Amino acid sequence: MATAPYGVRLLVGAAVTAVEETRKLPQTILMYPMTVASTVAHIVMKVQQDLADLVIKGDSALENIFPPKDEQPEWATFDEDAAEDDDAPVQDGERLTEGRFALYSDGVEVKSQNPAQASTKTSAQTSSPATATKSAPPIAEELDYESLTLAQLRARLQSLSVADLEALLAYEEASKSRAPFQTLLANRITRASAK
Repeated sequence: MATAPYGVRLLVGAAVTAVEETRKLPQTILMYPMTVASTVAHIVMKVQQDLADLVIKGDSALENIFPPKDEQPEWATFDEDAAEDDDAPVQDGERLTEGRFALYSDGVEVKSQNPAQASTKTSAQTSSPATATKSAPPIAEELDYESLTLAQLRARLQSLSVADLEALLAYEEASKSRAPFQTLLANRITRASAK
């Protein structure tokens, strides 16, 4: 088979390509807006990245020339500042709580802001566990009542008799007098007695 001259082959190839592209034209026209939008979005994002890089380089250069001041505004308060506050009563390095937060404390509450009364009450409370363990009812020792949190006590109340509950309430009133514990025990006694 003889080959056609180079020019003829070139013209036939161009004609076939033109026909193929004409057939693809409807699909190309439909895709063209998305292609343009994608290209524009790519260019915009690239410009934004380049601008951000320039700003970062500018910030680092300005920090080298003018170092930032480490001043804290008067209105700003941070947890570290609150820890250094001497207004709240502290015993053995731990901040004492009162009110609703006493539920999660170790049971030592300070009702007065007078330091003399607070220290008297604190010393009385630190000596009371020694005397309290001597007069603790058997149920308190069995439950290890001294170390229970309010939630742990609540979980154990269902299995206790009314007599045990009354003994725990009397023990609580005589030793620590924590209002949340007293309320919990009194409410459970009322519910158990009603049954």
